[in-house]
Amino acid sequence: MSNLSEFIKESFGSNATYVEGLLERYRQDANLVDESWQTYFADLLNGNTPAPSGQTAAPEPAVAATSAPAKTPVPVALPADTEAKPLTGVAKKIVENMEQSLTVPVATSFRNIPVKLLEENRRIINEHLAAQGRGKASFTHIIAWAIVQAAKAYPHLNHGFGVVNGAPSRLEHEDVNLGIAIDIEKKDGSRNLLVPNIKGGNKMNFAEFFAAYNEQVKKARDGKLEIPDFQGTTISLTNPGTIGTAASNPRLMSGQSAIIATGAIEYPAEYQAMTAGTLSQLGISKIVTVTSTYDHRVIQGAESGLFLARIHEYLTGQHLFYDEIFADLGIQLSPLRWAQDYNPGLLGGDRSNEQAEKQANVLQLINAYRVRGHLLADIDPLKMTSPHESDLDLEHFGLTIWDLDREFITGGLHGEKTATLRRILEILRKAYCGKVGIEYRHIQSKDEKEWIRQRVREQFVDMQPLAADTKKELLQKLIEAEQFEQFLHKKYLGQSVSLSKAARPSFRCSTSLSRVRRHAVSMRSTWAWPIADVSMCSQISSATPKRATWPSGSSQFSRALRTPTSPPTKAM
Repeated sequence: MSNLSEFIKESFGSNATYVEGLLERYRQDANLVDESWQTYFADLLNGNTPAPSGQTAAPEPAVAATSAPAKTPVPVALPADTEAKPLTGVAKKIVENMEQSLTVPVATSFRNIPVKLLEENRRIINEHLAAQGRGKASFTHIIAWAIVQAAKAYPHLNHGFGVVNGAPSRLEHEDVNLGIAIDIEKKDGSRNLLVPNIKGGNKMNFAEFFAAYNEQVKKARDGKLEIPDFQGTTISLTNPGTIGTAASNPRLMSGQSAIIATGAIEYPAEYQAMTAGTLSQLGISKIVTVTSTYDHRVIQGAESGLFLARIHEYLTGQHLFYDEIFADLGIQLSPLRWAQDYNPGLLGGDRSNEQAEKQANVLQLINAYRVRGHLLADIDPLKMTSPHESDLDLEHFGLTIWDLDREFITGGLHGEKTATLRRILEILRKAYCGKVGIEYRHIQSKDEKEWIRQRVREQFVDMQPLAADTKKELLQKLIEAEQFEQFLHKKYLGQSVSLSKAARPSFRCSTSLSRVRRHAVSMRSTWAWPIADVSMCSQISSATPKRATWPSGSSQFSRALRTPTSPPTKAM
């Protein structure tokens, strides 16, 4: 092959610099690169056209990118105090790539998008992911998903340009292969930008896309990227906003249809001197500037503008965008909705009735969670149901995302006289929508209800992490129960085995069963069940050690919540 650099440039686009660096390492010692790269470079240096790893090269129409005639650089006259150092290696390759990008006729569209709803729903998503140990979703994860969905709605943004058999052609790609820019810091402190792609993003749901995105980032950090990870990119995303850049006009490499850039997520400059309380009262949202730089030969300005408008609609919750993300991740709660802000305190005049009505709605919200919050509890490990309770949505109470950072009277919730709506929701969801469903408002005794409410606060809202020794003891008991269950299945295959109370495994740990259930420990033995509702309390209470003197008149549900090691001193 006569020109290796040209071939690598056409094959890998913006990643050509990285690939040429690998080639240099291969020439020094073949063992310094991965096996897939060894095979690729061996074919390349032998004059063959290498096929992607794990694939067989197949005849394809000749596709070539158009390029302008090379121009001879104009010599520069150097001042006496200036020294010229020729660019070599990677730096020289970057110059070649940038010159090549000048041959692509591009245009750029800009759009400012509010991110208030994105920020609030991302917070709910991350709370769910953290509880499952699945990492964290960044703004870029969700924006990248919006790009993939918008490309499905406007497929022209996924088309490329090339000369096929001598004729200028539109390359209509079936899959959306989204390139994601990853900044890598080398051992010597220098930085390198890699753009692997997520193949077939349009055929994934969000959970699959989230996992594929993280896998590509991990491979890039670990130096495990392979040849196919760079090939076939149709549209790419770069995020200069991580370093504070408000907007960017990136260069589009030959062979791609468009590159989307996201700027910094921050308040508009004219509001950045205001306090958080003032911004909340005024209903000011942070914004992000999104740009679409596209190949003008196959994409028109109107198409690019509509594409960005579609992303805007997704990030503000239209087309069930967040509903589908929540469903794909298995989040029980409903996503927050975009709404216009209405703050009576800013409108002047006598608005006391309207302010009192909004305050009353907050108290109704608190009561609704106490009555119906158990319907959203995560007590179905098989995910056979899809709980949704619209009566608990903020919109049902005339509240919006703009009220989340405004303070309201709580009526004594969690011992706090006033709190922001965000804090109120945090307490309510921990108490009533966690791993235990609690329904107690039917109880007539005020003392009993207050007693249960206090235990809910202690056990679910202000809970303390289990000590390491306690976790080990719990694990040991679970292992013993599991081994005993396996023994019964093998010894008495196909038979029904009934154990007396004396023969059942005894749980004698200093931690109450309610704490075990709260930490979502899945116990399949005969002595513990997750609390679903009041109807299961008789089973739970029968499995609880009878070492405590329970308050007279307490319901079976109250007994199930009570810690046996610290019985109450008097009846309630």
